[in-house]
Amino acid sequence: MGKATKPSAKKSKKSAANTAAKASKTPESGAATPDAEEKAELAEVVAETGDQVEPPPPEVVEPDPQMSPEEAEQARKDYLLTRFWISARGYWGRTGDRLAWLFTIGLLLLIVGHVGFQYGINVWNRAIFDAIERRDAGTVYYLTAVFFPLAIGSVLLGVAQVFARMAIQRRWRAWLTSAVISRWLANGRYYQLNLVGGDHQNPEYRIAEDLRIATDSPVDFVAGVTSAFLSAATFIVVLWTIGGALTLTVGGSTITIPGFLVIAAILYAAIASGSIVTIGRSFVQVSEDKNQAEAEYRYTLTRLRENGESIALLGGEEEERDGIDKTFSKVLRQWARLAGQHMRTTLVSQGSGLIAPVVPLLLCAPKFLDGSMSLGQVMQAASAFTIVQTAFGWLVDNYPRLADWNACARRIASLMMSLDGLERAEQGDGIGRIQRGETEGGAMLSLNDLSVTLDDGTAVVGETEVAIEPGERLLVAGESGTGKSTLVRALAGLWPWGGGSVNFHPDRRLFMLPQKPYVPSGTLRRAVAYPGAADDWLTEQICDALHKVGLDHLKEKIEEEGPWDQTLSGGEKQRLAFARLLLHNPDIVVLDEATSALDAKSQDKMMEMVIRELPKATIVSVAHRAELEAFHSRKIVLERRKGGAKLVSDINLIPRKGRQRLLGRLLRPRKAAKKAA
Repeated sequence: MGKATKPSAKKSKKSAANTAAKASKTPESGAATPDAEEKAELAEVVAETGDQVEPPPPEVVEPDPQMSPEEAEQARKDYLLTRFWISARGYWGRTGDRLAWLFTIGLLLLIVGHVGFQYGINVWNRAIFDAIERRDAGTVYYLTAVFFPLAIGSVLLGVAQVFARMAIQRRWRAWLTSAVISRWLANGRYYQLNLVGGDHQNPEYRIAEDLRIATDSPVDFVAGVTSAFLSAATFIVVLWTIGGALTLTVGGSTITIPGFLVIAAILYAAIASGSIVTIGRSFVQVSEDKNQAEAEYRYTLTRLRENGESIALLGGEEEERDGIDKTFSKVLRQWARLAGQHMRTTLVSQGSGLIAPVVPLLLCAPKFLDGSMSLGQVMQAASAFTIVQTAFGWLVDNYPRLADWNACARRIASLMMSLDGLERAEQGDGIGRIQRGETEGGAMLSLNDLSVTLDDGTAVVGETEVAIEPGERLLVAGESGTGKSTLVRALAGLWPWGGGSVNFHPDRRLFMLPQKPYVPSGTLRRAVAYPGAADDWLTEQICDALHKVGLDHLKEKIEEEGPWDQTLSGGEKQRLAFARLLLHNPDIVVLDEATSALDAKSQDKMMEMVIRELPKATIVSVAHRAELEAFHSRKIVLERRKGGAKLVSDINLIPRKGRQRLLGRLLRPRKAAKKAA
């Protein structure tokens, strides 16, 4: 009937991740050996969606301790680009897009064909001006007719180039986005990123915006460089052939400059490109700072929207406006810096564009005037010079985009590295990890030598051993800050750091009810069925679940779409979560302050309903209210101690003669164990 999470389901995902990690790590330096890189490229990892994604990269190589802070920072940035390409190049690998090479080769052939048509038009340019100079009307008419096929062919090839280039960009972005999101969602890493340090703030912006630029720009760059190289090589030959040598008389001496047009084009491009590199040397850092400021500004606005009700009730609009103004002011400052960079580069590029067409005419004028060059040759040389100059000046026109790509690729690589760290930690590297397995005997849930720590190893909950039998209703109590919710997250597999193991009965399903239930967008039916599909249950079943939790007034709206997360009250959201619980009908239920928004009477009715409707379910509750003890058979109390919280009491709330204790023993202190030994 319903769906719920199987505790053992994570094991298959981890197994796939483990295989990938082992294929990419090296035993000592962390740098990939050729064999390891080959294995990493050939390994096939299947994501939750069934899509193949790339294996994780080798461990990051730590910078040399003898480096200065500036050198270490530069080494880190250089590795970020390497890290990006380790994943991005997989698009053309065995686990990549099957059409990647077809589109890539097709784009290269189209570029070659387009350069060929450019050469044809350049030759036509010479012929038409020579015909005009001779006043040859027949040849002019003939060349006019020839021009149209050349122009149409050039345009069609240009359009085809755009199609192939954007198809590669679209498909590459889709492939890499799927790979990153699969790793981001796996094993709760999207949640764990909030608990660890690192440069991965605003992952949604990095995935949506930075990844788009990081995959768009390289395709443009490769296509542009290829076209520029072929154009330069082709038309340098034209310039050398047409221009020949220039002979000058200086102070009575004769100087001959072979291939003077080629030399002039190279010198001109070197001056322009060198100027843009010098002027725009800080472009990369400015672009990176601008992107970070934009991400922080968007995050501030998102938080305002998500917490609109609380802010409105507290009247915090003025304070929020101050925060928005501060982040937006930072955006404007970064844009002002970027504008300065663009102004300086535009000065060079615009000036270069104006001067470039005039230079070849001035250089060819002496040879035209002495009769050694025809008008057609002068115009062909001018056209070829402009094409060569455009090819050589490609960096001038694209340096700002190159800087923007550099910043975006590093930001998405920073997110990848944070995911790498979590994935490596899942293999047991560094801080200990809580293991997940299956119980022995009839226990529904057991905690074996379990300890819960922070990601830096700081203890939150000390070692303990607990066994919970089928049908047990266990209440976990304790003061705020003793680690109750952290313990619940460890049970659900969201909190991985610690030691020992959490074991579940084989083939039993676990269902979590958090304090703040998540309400997805869409119809109310989808919100009730979540995380199952909206059509997994009949309308009558959903209406019945809503009736049992006291939401009869919503039964007529189950097909309506709306901002249910904003319109439902906190109490209604918690009732909605209990309706989900009834539909999914799990074997193990974990309630984390799941009735905190309900009044005492409503809370009693809700707990009575759960016990009545799910009499065989094993329930683990975390709560502060003492009145909840009436609905549980056992209570354990966590108390903050040095070295982490400890279970200090085990109270049998409902004594049953002849029944085995439903809660297992507490872990004996280690000192006592040593004495017994």
